[in-house]
Order: sequence, then structure tokens, then C-alpha cells
Amino acid sequence: MGSQRSTSLSKKTGNKLHRQSLHVKQKREREKEKREARFRRKKEEDREPELRRARVERNKPATIDRKRVWDDVDDDGLGASVDMEQLLKKRRLQQEEAEERLAAEAEQGDDSEKDDEEDSMLGSDDEEESDEEAAAKARAKQVIRDDSLAPSTTSTNLDLTPESLVAKFPSLFSDDGPAEPQVLITTTLNSTLHDEARLLCTLFPHSTYIPRSAHKYGHKYSVREICKFAGNRGFSSVMILREDQKRPIGLDIVHLPSGPTFHFSISNWVEGKKLPGHGNPTNHYPELLLNNFRTPLGVLTARLFRSLWPKTPELQGRQVVTLHNQRDYIFLRRHRYIFRDKRTTEKSVVGADGKELKGVENIRAGLQELGPRATLKLRRIDKGIGRAGSEGDDAVEWEWKAKMEKKRTRFNL
Repeated sequence: MGSQRSTSLSKKTGNKLHRQSLHVKQKREREKEKREARFRRKKEEDREPELRRARVERNKPATIDRKRVWDDVDDDGLGASVDMEQLLKKRRLQQEEAEERLAAEAEQGDDSEKDDEEDSMLGSDDEEESDEEAAAKARAKQVIRDDSLAPSTTSTNLDLTPESLVAKFPSLFSDDGPAEPQVLITTTLNSTLHDEARLLCTLFPHSTYIPRSAHKYGHKYSVREICKFAGNRGFSSVMILREDQKRPIGLDIVHLPSGPTFHFSISNWVEGKKLPGHGNPTNHYPELLLNNFRTPLGVLTARLFRSLWPKTPELQGRQVVTLHNQRDYIFLRRHRYIFRDKRTTEKSVVGADGKELKGVENIRAGLQELGPRATLKLRRIDKGIGRAGSEGDDAVEWEWKAKMEKKRTRFNL
């Protein structure tokens, strides 16, 4: 009778106490089996490290970023969602194949001395390249960069800029820009965002805040008049902070002297003093990190951000500004870092391949956020200074539309 009762209890019982104890017992058995399986797997992976790499590769989460799709077109326009690195590699391979085909055809030609002399003369003519072709080849060689000690998988390579963007926005892609950009920051008429604008002055070195007023006896300066004023006084960019209900909702950035104009929306604005454990920024030039800008539109946006900070950072300040693009949202953060000794409970620094980096086994980096914190989203790009200052069929170079987000795995930046 006892054995029959225990057998029935293992399947189903009406006694609440027996059900509770049975549940606890079954739970412990399941956890014990999982733990034993984990230890067995660990021993097997220690003997064969290839099993661990295969398991990690197999168990990668299927996020939307990993499911990202690209347009299957050979186009480097702003509306195309193509990976510039893969596109330029494809074009370079096609160019090499075409050169090999031409060389093979030349070898199959006549071997007479006259033909050889003509070919050599033609070759000498081809060797005379224009300055534009030489610059294009130099830019293509810069695409292949040397591997760093700790390569990043999301850093933006601005050397991938297509020639069409360089021709369309020559002032933005010119290397003759100022080493220390001057930024003029202002707001909309009768704005109350004075503290937020002064906070932006601490984020951008060599920036000046001038409030706008709509006093009945004062002149209401337009954006084009402000840009003309700033251009005559050596400013390289103008920022207009837009507000709604006393909160920043947008940021317009005009690249002087003649555009383009980028319109961003702002969400999740948090001042530095409201961040827990925040630090106080210093006047040092920060380092700039531009992450995950991969399409032609993304490269253009990253180039704009690069023109707002000095080209040479002051490393003794240990400040870094990060603009991280993820799913067309640009996250703005500012941190101060410090190198410290690794604690016993922490793991060593690993590279993009998952292996520990040699030489920094006992070093870790600590971060302290300085603020402000914001999330930007690109809404429109005008060819000139604002929509009113842009003319022609291509006055609006790119504009966000709701239908662009119909396919969740396609992104613009």
C-alpha cells in the first residue's frame, strides 16, 4: 500500500503539503541536472576550445540589428541603404578584374615591335593622371586601414566617403576646414532654453551662445541673416535649439558658409546634474567616437558631427564624446575615463574576436558620465541654409517619412 501511495503522489496528489514538497524536490533535481550538464560541457570545451566557439556562434541572439537587410543596388545616393565598406570592396574587385581582363587582351595582341611601341606610348599617356583621379585613388587606399590593437566592430570609417557625396557637399568634405571649429549656438524666438543652450556650449569647444528675442522694438533676425552674420565673423557652424513646452525638441545644424542644413529631433534630454554619480566637465578638447554610421547618409551625418569638434583632442583631459547610431537613433553621451587595476572578480579585456588582449590583462577602464544625455534622430537635410535658402529640384536632399519604417529591418544610417 505504501509503495502504491508514493507512486500516486509522484504523479498527482490532493495534499497541498505533499504537492509543495514534491515541487521543491523536482525543482532541485532539474537544477542539479542542469548544473551537471554545465560542468560536463565545460570540461569538454576545455579539452576542445572549438566547441566553445561553435556554441557561442550558434547562440547569438537574433536581434533586429543582426537581421538588418541592405538594398541590392550599386548606388551610393543618400536614399540607398547600402553598406559602404562592402560596396567599395565590390567596386574595387570589379576594377581589378577589368584591369586584368585588359592586360590579358593586350598580351594576346600582335607581338611586333611597332605594336609594342604604340602600346608603350599609349601606356605612357595613361600614366598621366589628373589631380582628381590621384585623390580618388589615395582615398581608396585609405579605406584599407591597419588593424588596431583592440579593433572596434562599430567604429565609422570616414574614408569610405563616395565621390558623389564629395562632389555634392564640397565644403563639408574639404580637408581645409579650421582645426578648431567656431560654433554659434542660438535658439528660436523668445525661447526659455537658456540653460540648455549654455550647457551645449560646454559640450562644443569654442562655441558662443547668443539668445534671440522678438521684442516689439527689436529686429527679428531670420536664420539666413544669422548665418550671414556668423559667416562674416569666422564661425564654421550655426546651431538652432528648438523647444516645445520649455523642453528641447529639435536641433538644426547649419554648416557655413552655404549649407547643408541638418534637422534633428531631440528626445530623452537629461542634464548632467540629474545623472546619478555624474562628474563635472573640464575645458579640454574631447575625443570623438562615431559608431555604426555605415550608409552614405550615415557617413554624411558622421562627417557633420566631426566638423563640430577640434581635430586634435587633448588626451590629458580623458574626456570622450560618443555618438552611437542604432536603428537610426543617435545616442549622445559624454564620459570621463580612467585606467585602473583589474579587480579579482573582473574578467580581462577581450577583443572583437573574443580573445584576451595581450599586454592589458591587469588593466580596466572606469567611466564617469558627465552629461548632457540626449537621443537624436535625423529628420531632413536641406541643400542650402534651411528650406527657404535651398533652391532647385534637389533643395531637400533627404527627408524622413513614416513609410521608411514600414520594414523594421531596413535602416537609413
